[in-house]
Amino acid sequence: MSFRLAAYAVCIEDGRVLLARHVSPTGDTNWTLPGGKVEHAEDPFDVVIREVAEETGCDALVERLLGVDSRVIPATEARLGIEHQNIGIFYRVRITGGTLRPEPNGETAESVWTSIPDVARLRRSSLVDVGLALAQTLPSTGHVVPVPVGGLLQH
Repeated sequence: MSFRLAAYAVCIEDGRVLLARHVSPTGDTNWTLPGGKVEHAEDPFDVVIREVAEETGCDALVERLLGVDSRVIPATEARLGIEHQNIGIFYRVRITGGTLRPEPNGETAESVWTSIPDVARLRRSSLVDVGLALAQTLPSTGHVVPVPVGGLLQH
């Protein structure tokens, strides 16, 4: 089993959410939230600010913790063919400056503000739906109800 701890930014403004188009080394593409892996000794709070800057070119301010999502992806569905657990820490963030741009030498080809109703038509990571669910429901426990994956949704 592989394991990943990551921090994700949910940036919502005027009915739009900030999404990043991720392109994998194999050329697969999908939309996701800005964010990434928490390295050893890093604080997830700092990671989400760093990842927004790296992936989008924008400065971010964390407004609040939205919640935590833990999911196990079966080997048959995981990219590497081995069972994978992802624990995502989701933060509500506000963009305070900068200009949207692709990630230099990275896997984010572009970042765009997307109307929330238009998100459903995109090939996207399940992280997008988790982040939007947390932002809209603000569960008191901080634990999101499992988001079913299928159709345009990808793990």
